[in-house]
Amino acid sequence: MTIRESIESKLAGALGPVHLTVNDESSNHNVPDGSESHFRVVIVADCFDDIRLLDRHRMVNAVLQEELAGPVHALALHAYTPRDWKARFGDAPMSPPCLGGSAAEG
Repeated sequence: MTIRESIESKLAGALGPVHLTVNDESSNHNVPDGSESHFRVVIVADCFDDIRLLDRHRMVNAVLQEELAGPVHALALHAYTPRDWKARFGDAPMSPPCLGGSAAEG
């Protein structure tokens, strides 16, 4: 199972989203070919109703704690209620461009 598939499976099972997209954006970054380290998640779930955005992110991070402690270097997370999602016309912001650099530089 790929990291992307693991993220999808865990979030679907734990949060029962009405919409979920997980994009591997690793190729947009300065990482070796085949790396699975940078992801963009758009998740829409009823369980986010009446939950602050920070706490939604904490919920997702708790579900993905194994991935975030290991192979996932960056997670662009967009967590919406169905009402928020409808107000956004089913669209989430794109990830910003990679500015390059690494811990090895500098």
